[in-house]
Amino acid sequence: MRSHGILLVLIFCCSCLAQQNADAESVAVTCTILPGAESASVSLTNPLSTTASCLANCKFGTEVYDDNPQIICTKPVPAGKEVEMCILKAADNKLVKVVEGLGDCRRP
Repeated sequence: MRSHGILLVLIFCCSCLAQQNADAESVAVTCTILPGAESASVSLTNPLSTTASCLANCKFGTEVYDDNPQIICTKPVPAGKEVEMCILKAADNKLVKVVEGLGDCRRP
């Protein structure tokens, strides 16, 4: 009987996570290396018709093997607006390329 209870809790948790992910709208993220290559700007546009909680994730490459600075930032973004989410300052090595850019917006 105890294993049935645990199984039901797991099924409930999985369905809640699936619902949360279904509420997220994938969005294009702009990851821009700024002049001098010592920092980068991360921005996105909220495509929803209401203010949303948005997340941006950008990963960059440097000339050093296996050095891929990454920044993840979140903030509320007004409906239909493009917003600079954050700025990444390179620690030691100059940024040379954008490796990955992902984002999503969720209704509160």
